[in-house]
Amino acid sequence: AGVANLWQHGGFFPFGIEGLVMAMAVIIFAFGGIELFGITAAEARDPDKTLPKAVNQIIYRILIFYIATLFVLFSLFPWNQMAEGGSPFVMVFASLDSQGVATLLNFVILTAAVSVYNGTSYCSSRMLLGLAQQGNAPKALARINKRGIPTNAVLVSAFVTVLCVLLNYIFPEKAFGLLMMLVVAAIVINWVVISWTHLKFRKFMQRQGQTTKFPSFMYPFSNYLCMAFMLGILVVMSLTPDMRVAVMMIPGWILCLMVAYQFKRRKIKAEQPVHALEADM
Repeated sequence: AGVANLWQHGGFFPFGIEGLVMAMAVIIFAFGGIELFGITAAEARDPDKTLPKAVNQIIYRILIFYIATLFVLFSLFPWNQMAEGGSPFVMVFASLDSQGVATLLNFVILTAAVSVYNGTSYCSSRMLLGLAQQGNAPKALARINKRGIPTNAVLVSAFVTVLCVLLNYIFPEKAFGLLMMLVVAAIVINWVVISWTHLKFRKFMQRQGQTTKFPSFMYPFSNYLCMAFMLGILVVMSLTPDMRVAVMMIPGWILCLMVAYQFKRRKIKAEQPVHALEADM
């Protein structure tokens, strides 16, 4: 064990820069959902203070919980001796004859997974609620109980989770890879749309003579950089056999969304004259 493990056993980049680039799609999967904290703005008591604080804390948490953790992990154990299919943290403590700590760490990992699911369930149910309130999803999803919880939206989210569990049970060797490539494709679409929407939003604010209370870093260069990076991720995915299918599905999914949008738009236009006539009567 020692810091020398970071650059020994093949060097700091044992598979070269190409290995780092090809791993970017998996790295994006690990950070997927980081944008969902913005959904909590609708229910935050003081979003003007809490959201900027949350955004700034992301950088520190990545440095501490990702970079620093990997630094300690690879200092204790060489990367080429880590077995696939298990937690490297548990393996390190087990190899140090700390089976009790390894068992405790397994419990911590399970708790963290439940916490992640709790946050994902919250965000997905709120997104379904917002879509229903906008008329872009079934009205039943807009129902809220006395505690302010969109119960139907939560149930739909839970049902999809059960389907994923069944998929993992039926195809234990392929389910995770399939879900990962679909999630990465969805992340790419979401981040590109968010970056593009933010560009349009800032331009609208400028035309109105208004400024944002918490401007983004290096705007608008950061927006274009993010979209270019996402394009690079698509290139990496297209070069990866297991992820190529997801890239091929993206145009079809976008086309479906465009068709649904046009259908919804025509429906709204068709209803407007009827509402105007009822108002005149």
